[in-house]
Amino acid sequence: MAQISAKDVMKLRNETGLPMMACKKALQEADGDFESAEQILRKQLKGKMEKRTERAAGEGRIGISTNAAAGTAAIVTVRCETDFTAKNENFINAVERIAALAVKANTGDVAATDEMNTVIDDIRITTGENCSYARGHKLVGETGASAFGSYVHHDGKTGVLVQAEGSISEDTLRKVCMHITAAFPRPLGITPEDIPADMVEKERAFRINQAMESGKPKEIAEKIVAGGMRKFFSEVALMEQPFVMDDKKTVRDIVGGDARIVSFLRWEVGETT
Repeated sequence: MAQISAKDVMKLRNETGLPMMACKKALQEADGDFESAEQILRKQLKGKMEKRTERAAGEGRIGISTNAAAGTAAIVTVRCETDFTAKNENFINAVERIAALAVKANTGDVAATDEMNTVIDDIRITTGENCSYARGHKLVGETGASAFGSYVHHDGKTGVLVQAEGSISEDTLRKVCMHITAAFPRPLGITPEDIPADMVEKERAFRINQAMESGKPKEIAEKIVAGGMRKFFSEVALMEQPFVMDDKKTVRDIVGGDARIVSFLRWEVGETT
């Protein structure tokens, strides 16, 4: 049997974050081979982690990665059990690695890859928590024509990814992302035309009934409904919303006439859609 040095045990401990005795035992079982010992620990402890999947993973973090040269960007959510782990530097770095891997995936919803699962397994082993990949999505634009802005709130629980075309600065895109994060109500579409038709009809019907109940003449009632719908769109259509940093301007004013927002994603930890 190979002689196990304290240096090797310490190295394995630093790599895995596991107790010294567990690392020493794995090295002994692997006859001193470091990589084999690491795989032994991974296999053993992954099994133990699987038994903990019934525990709720209500905390976590949003990760965003962009590749301006390729015209691609991705947003992901990774869950964990505690806020302590969600704020841990190693967890944050792992989420960033997973987001970078998501950029390499196919366009649209991104399923966890083997590489992502390996990163997740490492988090689970080192934290002892039920960590999991929740979801991911990749956006693609025309190379050189699309620009991406992103913002992850300081607690990591809310993230926004925006895709734009035309002449728009990184600073402006970031401000738009920050607006989407803070805006209330949340924007439901980019323009009034993007708001779901069933939602628009429901709102219109409500305002028509309200106008009729007031007993106003038809001509006046129609004007009241039209004004009410303009107000509705100004509340829920991104480009019409008052800009949170200067409510005398709309988001359309901030974006300017030489650019347009193509799409945006606003995600929170715990959401599934």
